[in-house]
Amino acid sequence: MSSVPCPDRATPDDLRFGVRRMTPGDADIALDWAASEGWNPGLDDARSFFAADPHGFFVGTWDGAPIGCISAVAYGDAFGFIGLYIVSPAWRGKGFGMRLWEEGMTYLGARNIGLDGVLAQQPNYRKSGFVLAYRNVRYEGVALADDEPVDGVTIADALSVPFERLLDYDTRMFACERAAFLRAWLAQPQAHARACIAIDGDSVRGFAVIRRCGTGHKIGPLFADDLPTARALYRALVSGVQGEAVFLDVPESNPAAVALAVEHDMQSVFETARMYTRAAPDVPLANVFGVTTFELG
Repeated sequence: MSSVPCPDRATPDDLRFGVRRMTPGDADIALDWAASEGWNPGLDDARSFFAADPHGFFVGTWDGAPIGCISAVAYGDAFGFIGLYIVSPAWRGKGFGMRLWEEGMTYLGARNIGLDGVLAQQPNYRKSGFVLAYRNVRYEGVALADDEPVDGVTIADALSVPFERLLDYDTRMFACERAAFLRAWLAQPQAHARACIAIDGDSVRGFAVIRRCGTGHKIGPLFADDLPTARALYRALVSGVQGEAVFLDVPESNPAAVALAVEHDMQSVFETARMYTRAAPDVPLANVFGVTTFELG
């Protein structure tokens, strides 16, 4: 976290405090802070995050040194997502976080805004107009599964599938199109992506990504037409990291996703509150077996 000493009378009105847009170097610092908070980000997340919206990341500084951050990613004109909301511990409780929050919310403007917040902060988010939609649960386990065939489909390297087919599937599972982000997410140097393709028509029935993190590997997204397809994708991904820690963030309101985690001996270790400023997007949660990332939705 920040090594900048916090003066006893530091306030966000002091001219030594400022908020500016992040640089790629700042993003690396923000993800280091996220790791310190125990959020376990992916080792290559920064590049993909910036691809989603290079203008939607902000850093709070004192005498030019970073002391806090927030992401406010605009997915087009209608939807945005708040994440990476962190203030260095020594600087908390003084109003700096609120200044960062206001910067992010102002940037997103009239969009429907989502976030995955820690449960204890729900009252504060409600004050800003957010309403609980459902909870997401992080499950942790050990990768101990072999590939499992599913009748009528084949599991393929997602990068061998025409990108537009994956994008079309992703758009149906997310709140809107996110082509730039998805292209970068699939191409992460320490990630593997698999797609489930129907043998009789080349249609996509699901896809998933596993990426290396500070601890173990995270799977996200894991989108699938049904539980057998999700199971096959999960097993195809973890078969390459046998014996290592693996994490899956699932919507609690999808019982099949919870069942997938439980049947692979995964344990609940963390929860977030998925909240929106307007009605929850019309996303088929029955097909969301793994959230892409708590930071960007």
